[in-house]
Amino acid sequence: MNTDTTSGVTTEPTILDAVELYSDPELKARFAESAHRILADLVGGGAALGWLEPPSRGEVAELLGHLVSAVRSGDAALRAAYLDRRLVGLGYWLRYTRPTHRPHADLEKLAVDATAHGHGIGRALTTALISDAREAGIEVLTLDARGDNNNALHLYRSLGFTEYGRLPEFVAVGERRYDKVFYMLDLRRQG
Repeated sequence: MNTDTTSGVTTEPTILDAVELYSDPELKARFAESAHRILADLVGGGAALGWLEPPSRGEVAELLGHLVSAVRSGDAALRAAYLDRRLVGLGYWLRYTRPTHRPHADLEKLAVDATAHGHGIGRALTTALISDAREAGIEVLTLDARGDNNNALHLYRSLGFTEYGRLPEFVAVGERRYDKVFYMLDLRRQG
């Protein structure tokens, strides 16, 4: 992994794709545990990642196994962000399975370690995933986010995503309700 450093401290994240990640035995061996730590910590802190309770190690390992299989078949992209060989974020998209929706994919999760928020990790991961979608011939990249996730919504808009729908008070977290906001990036209209 080559990164820019200042005084021995990495200043830019290294963004790896699944092939690069899994070709490094040391990173591959630690990836599932590091991804679990990030996802469980974020969900435990109330992050909007689709779980009500922090996911188990087994759930994360199963998710990653599914993703790697989908990447190998051309139906997904997985990206991991590292600072000084420490996983600080991950994200992925999956191609839709319905035959009439196959030209499109959904950005399903983007997670950045709370200690690395505000350092451009989410932007770097999302930018890489958009590039992967273009290379895979994806026509429209979609995502949904919880309506109170203002930082994520701002990031997506700044990268060209547009809102195409909203379900008011659709997401239930205990007694609280949040809007579910739908965004899309039409890659057919971009050069």
